[in-house]
Amino acid sequence: MRVILTPLAERHVDQLHEYITTQVSGDRADSYVSRIVEFRNGFVIFPLRGTKRDDILPGLRVAGFERRVTIAFVVMTDSVLIEGIYYGGQDFEAAVRDQT
Repeated sequence: MRVILTPLAERHVDQLHEYITTQVSGDRADSYVSRIVEFRNGFVIFPLRGTKRDDILPGLRVAGFERRVTIAFVVMTDSVLIEGIYYGGQDFEAAVRDQT
């Protein structure tokens, strides 16, 4: 099992890092993003965590991280595909629907 980020999810991480750097500091942004990376890498061991959201996209699952981030992902046969990383109450449901 491996974890793969879509290009959109990679942009989300970059944008989140930039936002935290601007609002707080680069060190704080580095630390926060590192914790997200560690959390999402945990999907290798336990991929079926989170809540199923087939109502949005078949196979979609979502998991919260530190009460501020929602990670949207799909578990495949040999990988976990991270569809997006949404911060601070962003409407991930509409965003995922718009992608399909």
